[in-house]
Amino acid sequence: MKDLNLSETTDLLNNIMEFELAGVVRYTHYALMVTGPNRIPIVDFFKAQASESLLHAQQVGEILTGLEGHPSLKIAPMEETHRHKVQDILTESLNHERRALDLYKRLLEVVADASIYLEEFARSMIGQEEMHNLEIKKMLRDFS
Repeated sequence: MKDLNLSETTDLLNNIMEFELAGVVRYTHYALMVTGPNRIPIVDFFKAQASESLLHAQQVGEILTGLEGHPSLKIAPMEETHRHKVQDILTESLNHERRALDLYKRLLEVVADASIYLEEFARSMIGQEEMHNLEIKKMLRDFS
């Protein structure tokens, strides 16, 4: 096994944590902005996404502090498009989930062959993000 690059790993974990916390804000905002006849299930979906993003941020923060890192108090930058039709919100969500997937894949690259625990964590998160991508793509099908 190779040595874990602690600096690169903790920097990346902080980036992931900031991104997940931005997801909390993003999905909470979306839940508030949804209108129309399908509002209730879509709001429930976005509230669940916000809760899951918070859980992910907390999990990453626990790992970060376990590695003697210092969790950031920032959140990742977010763009407000002021487009709140369900299709627009879902498209923005898909873009967000794709970026999250890329971050967890990067984490896997950084920790590969250096930490079984971190590899398994990254793989688990990649699996979850891939499922989110599939789910949102299915939700978007009716709009194409």
